[in-house]
Amino acid sequence: MPQKDGKRGQGAAPGDEVGQKFHCDNCQANVTDGVRISCSECAEFDLCPTCFSRGIELGSHKNDHSYRVVTRHRFPIFTEDWSADEELLLIDGLRQFGMGNWKDAAENVGTKTKEECEQHYLDVFVGSDSWPLPAMDREFENKLARPTSDKRSRSATPGKVKVLSSQPSNHEIVGYMPGRLEFEVEYENEADQVVKDMVITEDDTAEELDLKQIVLRIYNGKLDRRLYRKSFIFDRDLLEYRKNLAAEKRRPKDERDLLNKVKVFARMQTREDFDQFSQGMLNEHALRQRIRQLQEWRRNGITTLEDGAQYEVERSQRLSRRATTQRDSVHLLERLQKIAASRTIRDSASGAAAQKHGRKPASIVDIEAADGIELLSGPEKDLCSRLRIFPRPYLAAKEVLLAEYARVGSLKRRHACELVKIDSSKARWIYDFFVETGWIKPPVREDGDVPAVSIDGPMPVYLAALDTREQPVVKSEF
Repeated sequence: MPQKDGKRGQGAAPGDEVGQKFHCDNCQANVTDGVRISCSECAEFDLCPTCFSRGIELGSHKNDHSYRVVTRHRFPIFTEDWSADEELLLIDGLRQFGMGNWKDAAENVGTKTKEECEQHYLDVFVGSDSWPLPAMDREFENKLARPTSDKRSRSATPGKVKVLSSQPSNHEIVGYMPGRLEFEVEYENEADQVVKDMVITEDDTAEELDLKQIVLRIYNGKLDRRLYRKSFIFDRDLLEYRKNLAAEKRRPKDERDLLNKVKVFARMQTREDFDQFSQGMLNEHALRQRIRQLQEWRRNGITTLEDGAQYEVERSQRLSRRATTQRDSVHLLERLQKIAASRTIRDSASGAAAQKHGRKPASIVDIEAADGIELLSGPEKDLCSRLRIFPRPYLAAKEVLLAEYARVGSLKRRHACELVKIDSSKARWIYDFFVETGWIKPPVREDGDVPAVSIDGPMPVYLAALDTREQPVVKSEF
């Protein structure tokens, strides 16, 4: 997703990066200077080529969404100090915010001030001999645009917000009237009701005058508190909600959480002291993270920064693969559910016919070449072969059942069948197998006895009981 105004990537030092940055929404890799895949249906969703090739799905983003391949264009096309990306952002800003709105257009560009944007448009477009088109035949020796030498902050000369009228609907903060510097609902909004009908006359007694003076002092105290809160809002620029929200979103989640925790100290400090205090907390947080990272590298035998960078890349890839393994297993399991449901009826019918006519039971499946077979023990291979289940769906069901058992402490057979969502007879046999191996324990009855499992009871025909008779081995159809 795009991140402007110097959000640092992992491992970057403060102040090293300026301008708009892009990171992969899955692995957080910096894709600013490389190729990124931008989703056309999800707002501000970008993936690196590695995550895109794996078909990553996050939140509402699906791997079948339309997309576009985006690269950075840092070469100049009209002037040496404006890149192609900046030219596109300028035109897009003028189309979006209106011609002449240089302040918002400059914020859209991100690296130029409003004066630079206005002067550039006048020189390149208005002053062109082929108006309204700029000169398209210019050539430059430098392959990269030369950055502006005087990098002035966009907020150096803030402009006054212009509105049509002083109404609550004309400001991004609902209820604020910028022309009057007031809110539609003020702090202690009902305080005026107490004194609006108060009248001091010559006929008032001393007790009545004292009482009215006390009420006025209370009212003045409320006005002071109201003024203090409004001054705090104006001094900290809290009315610029969108700007503050955008700046907060550009920070990593851990930095946002830290800043939210220290906001309670803002009322006890001036703006400069609080900004210095917040920056000091962020610097301390960054140092602690860096120290923990270096300690982890040392524990793993890493002694150079190059090896550490390679270690971080490989670790992020491992975490990404681990996160997608379960999703891939679930997708495979869902894809095989329809096949398993249709084959259950056919196998039951063929098994009944085999018993009736004395034929051999259904053949077992050869899973020796299946994906994930190396993760199974001998009994598990035999069970999967006779149940006609491939290793990956079996491992997914195993992970779900053991996780639920670890969370609850016990697991019923009916609940296990509901969790794995495969053929109920296969789910029961997997459950009984886990009980026999001691991986899970069934719930204890009120009399203290543990219900016996039915692994020795009647078995579906296609299981043919885990006996020593030789069974013909066939290759799976799927």
